[in-house]
Amino acid sequence: MKRTIRTPYFEIGTKNYIYGDKVLEYAMAADRAAEKYDIDVLFITSPIEIRRVVEHTKRLIVLAPYMDTLRPGRGMADILPEGLKAAGAAGVVVNHCEKPMSLPQIKKTIDRANELDMLVFACADTVAEAKAIAELHPDIINPEPSELIGGSGGAVSGMGYVKDCINAIKAIYPDILVEQAAGITTGQQVYDFIRAGSEAAGAASGIMNAEDPLAKIDELIAATRRAADDLKKAGK
Repeated sequence: MKRTIRTPYFEIGTKNYIYGDKVLEYAMAADRAAEKYDIDVLFITSPIEIRRVVEHTKRLIVLAPYMDTLRPGRGMADILPEGLKAAGAAGVVVNHCEKPMSLPQIKKTIDRANELDMLVFACADTVAEAKAIAELHPDIINPEPSELIGGSGGAVSGMGYVKDCINAIKAIYPDILVEQAAGITTGQQVYDFIRAGSEAAGAASGIMNAEDPLAKIDELIAATRRAADDLKKAGK
């Protein structure tokens, strides 16, 4: 069975900002915060790092940033889905703006992931692209404008975009989880997105480029907990 995710959750992407022992250090900090605040945390990192992260953490849901769709056998240098699964990956990212994919590629990857009960975390650049990808029924869609990815352009301005994305995706498949993550650097942004209806928030550069990345991890996951508690109080 696929790993279940409780909402609201928080997602961390390391990309290639860090590598080696630093990945494990950040993963263990995220794991501690996941337990401290009782929040599910997705941790997306290089295939090279997945097994060690999985073996040294208890609470993280670890995802690969990409995979190919080949099957065991030939395919020198391709990333084998079964290999990711065996390493402990619970899922895979598709169509990140730094690794874009065509719709046929996305569908093939979703089909392969479903064969292995792996979660699919799909990225989309616009509401229109999010709707097209939603028809393929991934588990999660992160509709983030590419110009905001990397932290240089700030977070999504205005909650209208957030709500438009959520409504458009949920109208196609209500069970798809919708996350907002582009440009997030503060706990208040995490809180605001979740209170606006996003089922999660996430960060990569907002953590990796922070003055104190480990403290930032704690801050952002704590904000997820605060938003969850306030939603519960509001009866949502």
